[in-house]
Amino acid sequence: MRRPPFPILLGLGLLFAGLTWCANAAATTIYECTTADGRVIYQDTPCGAGQQQRTMQVADAPAASRPAAPPTSEAPPEPTAPPPARAPSAPLPLMYTCVRATDGKTYLSDNGNPPPYQAPYGVLGAEQLPLSDVYGPDRGAAGISAPEANRGRVTSGMVANDYVWVQDQCREMDVEETCQALQDAYDQNEHKLGNAFKSQRPPLEKREAQLQAQLTNCGD
Repeated sequence: MRRPPFPILLGLGLLFAGLTWCANAAATTIYECTTADGRVIYQDTPCGAGQQQRTMQVADAPAASRPAAPPTSEAPPEPTAPPPARAPSAPLPLMYTCVRATDGKTYLSDNGNPPPYQAPYGVLGAEQLPLSDVYGPDRGAAGISAPEANRGRVTSGMVANDYVWVQDQCREMDVEETCQALQDAYDQNEHKLGNAFKSQRPPLEKREAQLQAQLTNCGD
């Protein structure tokens, strides 16, 4: 029998060398077939009729390991729009409800002790006399008769001509009353803003911001 050519021997040597790649790797059966004319053929199926057959086990090449996938990190959350800026808080102001001494009407004030002022005595309703009695023919230039003046009475003439000192009376408002007053002031200011010219808006906008800051303490 002829000796196998060198290329065949080289290929066979490479096949046998593959056995050392991995001891635990799966093996493939290789069939060495020698034909009647002495040719040696290697194949993965059994030899044909009339051929000499020899088998060998060749380790399969290990599967190429895939590179480990990098650890996936969760995508950062999309930035959300910041919440609307809240108006800065301001303490509730001290507010007072006052009664005007001259006519009994009420008004709001930030001063609980308003200064006294002079008012005509006649508007206070202390004397209710007809004008004919006040300025009768027997009255003096000031409308005061001598006997009445001597008796020290406050006469109709004094009602017509004299002023007296009066002072409005005030009391401090509670939280609920203060919040209602601030809300009313805010609504009135908003109405003015809606009708104001551009040049008139700055002081109204400043007042709006002030009232908003104070109203944050009033809850919903």
